[in-house]
Amino acid sequence: MDEPRFRRATTADLRAIVTMLADDVLGASRENASPAVDDCYRAAFAEIDADPNQFLCVVEDGQQIVGTLHLTFIPGLSRNGTKRGQIEAVRIASDRRGGKLGEAMFAWAIRECRANGCSLIQLTTDKARSDAHRFYDRLGFEPTHIGYKLKI
Repeated sequence: MDEPRFRRATTADLRAIVTMLADDVLGASRENASPAVDDCYRAAFAEIDADPNQFLCVVEDGQQIVGTLHLTFIPGLSRNGTKRGQIEAVRIASDRRGGKLGEAMFAWAIRECRANGCSLIQLTTDKARSDAHRFYDRLGFEPTHIGYKLKI
């Protein structure tokens, strides 16, 4: 693989992003990976793209999209006004897993968070993703909190 290229996603990337989101055990039951991009994804993308605190990233190898992640920059008052970087929806194309692309993606995300004034980076991960937990541990992330969700 050449040096991966990181860029802001466009609407033309939605099919590739949704395909990666759906390409695992958990995502297969949550995402609509039909050939036509559902309007719900287009609406969500428009909202993300309009918000300066959001960065939906795609990773390219040549002309192929091989990864994605979503960064959110969260200003806050706690911890003396710390701005946080939230990393979510990390996915790598199935044929590219295990090749150090994830490490490159997180190095890029950490640089972006620093450049945007963040002093803390956080993420959530499903309890079932044990491989991801080992990966995040190896990168120096610590499981310091318990997360809760409420579907509404």
